[in-house]
Amino acid sequence: MATTIKFGTDGWRGLIARDFTFENVQLCTQGVAEYLLGLGTAQKGLVVGYDTRFLSEDFAAAVAEVAAGNGIPTFLCQRAAPTPVISYEIIARQAAGGVIITASHNPPQWNGYKYKPDYGGSASTEVVAAIEQRLPGIAERKAVKRMSLARAREQGLVQDIDPDPPYLANIQRLVDLDSIRQAGFCLVVDSMCGAGAGYFARILAGGSTKITEINGERNPLFPGMHQPEPIAKNLQGLMKAVPQESAIAGLATDGDADRLGVVDEHGGFLTPLQIFALLTLYLLEVRAERGPIVKSTTTTSMVRRLGELFGVPVYETPVGFKYLAPKMMEVDAIIGGEESGGYGFRRHVPERDGILAGLYFLDLMAKKDRSPTQLLKYLYDRVGPHHYDRLDLAFPPEQRETLMRRLEQSQPQRIKGIEVAAIDLSDGHRFILRDGSWLFIRFSGTEPVLRIYAEAESLLRVAELLAEGRSLAGV
Repeated sequence: MATTIKFGTDGWRGLIARDFTFENVQLCTQGVAEYLLGLGTAQKGLVVGYDTRFLSEDFAAAVAEVAAGNGIPTFLCQRAAPTPVISYEIIARQAAGGVIITASHNPPQWNGYKYKPDYGGSASTEVVAAIEQRLPGIAERKAVKRMSLARAREQGLVQDIDPDPPYLANIQRLVDLDSIRQAGFCLVVDSMCGAGAGYFARILAGGSTKITEINGERNPLFPGMHQPEPIAKNLQGLMKAVPQESAIAGLATDGDADRLGVVDEHGGFLTPLQIFALLTLYLLEVRAERGPIVKSTTTTSMVRRLGELFGVPVYETPVGFKYLAPKMMEVDAIIGGEESGGYGFRRHVPERDGILAGLYFLDLMAKKDRSPTQLLKYLYDRVGPHHYDRLDLAFPPEQRETLMRRLEQSQPQRIKGIEVAAIDLSDGHRFILRDGSWLFIRFSGTEPVLRIYAEAESLLRVAELLAEGRSLAGV
């Protein structure tokens, strides 16, 4: 085995040609194939899709060849498609599972491998472990089975598919699209050169709402952005375009369109925590839905306040939809969300969906007849002001143990003059302060990055907490 393959918070990711190689992709797929054959569900088939990254379609073809080599019917997407679209195809076909070649929001030199079980969401830790544990033995035995794509197509083991129709049909059921189409919005969409290009324009065509799209072409280099992640530093073009176009809002989707970013009418960036709280308020108030809310540890305490106001329970999980999705299904949650801009919804796939989240946000604007800044004020009138930011600090991988030891020794009694009410070590180092603010320090599950998060009543207070986080971590 050329490299040790470990699945993080959402699949396995590696540097193209160094770790992420055809050999390792084939190895992973043999592990998936043996897992499905062991379950006795392999004949239900495997959906295979990919994003717009370098060589993604070729890596997907390699997945299809190994699946076919193991006799598993394979449904191969005809073109790059968003992760939620491919995930919904798994449900629509009642397939055994799916593989998506994508590194989501990572920098351009990365690619990744996501396995989705039959429910279409991120694989649970138990499923991931069952696949991972097979890989060393497969590599040692050189037991990867392959069939050429041409032969697999001839034998009917590989079928080329368009994953859009079932997904779009469910979107039509979930969203009042006519309300958005006839709202007369002027919108700017930044697809970040990713798989979500063209979806908002197609879904909302035919009314008075007009969409201008930027970065709608495929470009695996993701020019003008460090990486295709819809956060402020990567959305400078969108933040300039919205006021230039006199648009009421800007929407951005990441490389595989499972995350959403929102820019207000002035070109200001709404944080993922604000968006999560607004989407939760939309479901509870505008749609009058009732049911639990599921949040990751790094996301906003505003949803707890909304849970109290509307009488619904709020559950918390570690970071990653591999934790959120099972909990969402267990409690039939109306929404699940995480700090990275991923939101999942009931009656859909238990998975992040940047497209559906964006449409729900637009429907909130239409139903409330408010701009993003007006919606934010409306939210704060209900739950009080909450501000947030995060730092992403890259570090040499060999320093990980040193940083971890330093954090383990950090037991502050007060942070910036406020008493530490609790320290939660379940998913990193979370310091909950007596005034309701919090500071969180954790390692990324997909790349050598230390993330520091903070939420407080003011941006100044957030900046102070982040600086203290850097000091505690020693970076």
